[in-house]
Amino acid sequence: MSATLQPGTGEIRAAAYLRSTPDTVLWGRLPCEADTPVLRVEAGTEVTIDTVSHEGLLDDQGSDPLAFFGRHGVAPDDVLTDAVEIVAALTRSGHDGPHVVTGPIHVAGALPGDLLAITVLETTPRVPYGVISNRHGRGALPGELPRGPENVSVFTTVRDGRVGCLPAVEGGERVIEFPLAPFLGIMGVAVAGHDRPHSVPPGTHGGNIDINLLQVGSTLYLPVQVPGALAYVGDPHYAQGDGEVALTALEASLRVTLRFDVIPAVEALARFGPFEGPLVETPEYLVPTGMDPDLDEAVRRCVRAALALLQARWGLDEHLAYAYLSAATDIDISQVVDRVCGAHARIRKADLAAIER
Repeated sequence: MSATLQPGTGEIRAAAYLRSTPDTVLWGRLPCEADTPVLRVEAGTEVTIDTVSHEGLLDDQGSDPLAFFGRHGVAPDDVLTDAVEIVAALTRSGHDGPHVVTGPIHVAGALPGDLLAITVLETTPRVPYGVISNRHGRGALPGELPRGPENVSVFTTVRDGRVGCLPAVEGGERVIEFPLAPFLGIMGVAVAGHDRPHSVPPGTHGGNIDINLLQVGSTLYLPVQVPGALAYVGDPHYAQGDGEVALTALEASLRVTLRFDVIPAVEALARFGPFEGPLVETPEYLVPTGMDPDLDEAVRRCVRAALALLQARWGLDEHLAYAYLSAATDIDISQVVDRVCGAHARIRKADLAAIER
């Protein structure tokens, strides 16, 4: 196996470095306004964060990552010490989500009405393995899969830090290989008040949006809801297909470097028009989103958000924006397994460059 990035080891890109410890994470819940920041930064700061996957930590997996991964041939030195410390020190109720979430991070100057821009600068696998799960009768085919009473957690190895290796037959020698495309499933800002949101359903705060376009070079824009934004990240993925149909993607811990910027409300309105969020920007696309427990309504919300963006940023007439979306824009299903379904539109910026205002 390749080198394992234990806390504090290996290359750490940013001067600001945040470890995932029992004091810097929440397990199953997302930060709210009442939570104390674990890190304070100025706008424009780069932060390197060691994120921790929940796979191998959960109670139905034994609540013992050393034993869980050891059964799959992983040496103790290749099990992350921060994962071991978190599961030993923290507990979660049956009403909480599964995710380990690092934060919150206070970004100076961020105020409600502004946008927080989180740009992904680097994603590095911390371990050469991961897990894909179909569990608790959830996924796109509840009641059909898994077929037996047991939860299914598929151990998957990683070759050269770039390729996932999944067995074709349980216990067999044939292997399916697929490219890794790491990203964070959870990126968000705190909600107002004293109630921490559940970690599973996404919303206007971001959270568990599971949009696989949020790879290196992409930016997530989120409407700030509380002073300082109180940003957080988690749910690291090595790869995910749109839909995430089995329930989870290839889940495994990442070391990520992110930049946190603040876009003042007036500038945000001029660049993107009014929107509830989240909004993704990649080098190629602007990506408005729609979310709802009903997938059809999530798609409708995504289309409305795309129409509003085209009208506000490029001044398209509504019927012409609708025609453009139908002719040239893909509406993708982000995921269908997080209680609130997600859809996102890929609007090619190059198509509209000639009419940029």
